[in-house]
Amino acid sequence: MSEYLSRYADSGLYTMQGRLGPPEGGRFQSFPRDGWRREIEQAARIGLRGIEWIYDLYGEGANPLETSGGRQELKALLQQHGIAVVSICADYFMDKPLLRCPATDNRQLLQRLEWLIGICPGMGIGRIVLPFVDAANIRDAAERSQVAGNLRSALPVAERNGVELHLETDLGPETFRAFLGELEHPLIKVNYDAGNSASLGYKPAEEFAAYGHRIGSFHIKDRRQGGGTVPLGQGDADFASLREQLLRHGYRGDFVMQVARGEAGDEPRWLTGMAKLSADWLRGLALHDRKHQP
Repeated sequence: MSEYLSRYADSGLYTMQGRLGPPEGGRFQSFPRDGWRREIEQAARIGLRGIEWIYDLYGEGANPLETSGGRQELKALLQQHGIAVVSICADYFMDKPLLRCPATDNRQLLQRLEWLIGICPGMGIGRIVLPFVDAANIRDAAERSQVAGNLRSALPVAERNGVELHLETDLGPETFRAFLGELEHPLIKVNYDAGNSASLGYKPAEEFAAYGHRIGSFHIKDRRQGGGTVPLGQGDADFASLREQLLRHGYRGDFVMQVARGEAGDEPRWLTGMAKLSADWLRGLALHDRKHQP
């Protein structure tokens, strides 16, 4: 299994979209309306494998996913630069959550999700990450039931298109395990976010014991407990334990850097350094024992 992690490191990592340019409109993470074409070229230049594409409300009207012509242009650029997009981070559903909304809005949001699923096969995209955190977090049993119902409604479309739905939540390990028990389906998986778990004080061994076999994608990020995102190795994410759990549970999914930002205008150099730290961690080096200036 350690061979898989080392080979993955050798082949390059994915980055969350928008990390190769300055934040737009003061947003820490959003679809880069002005720079998405340039970012593909930069990702190739610094040796990344690909990009996790963002679909959000901010990018509406500029995101190439929205039109046939835009998708064709995107595919051509990806092929030209040898960059892959195999996943979508659907932050649209943080702006407009699939819970705590009237029935009419709920139906419209489900239609939006089904449309997003439907365009994935033509783009070679195999998974959509659905974030249920921050303003979209799941607060109680009734909301867990609502979200589960919405996901079940979307599953027939996901099945027809062969698209996985990866859930990112802030639920505690046992609560998340029980929630996943209501959604026993091979296309429903977990997106594990190392930084968010560290911020919440969750222990990797407890999380993986609860649902490690359902984890399908991994966001590499570091945060301090109760605090925000920091450079890799400077927060409370237990990367040594995380690698041990990945090995123990035979993880074979992707790794997407969702790392802290450096200085505006210095993004390619900064992300190159973060990618090296991430790759070295996959190979077994301890992040907390090292200097963290890229």
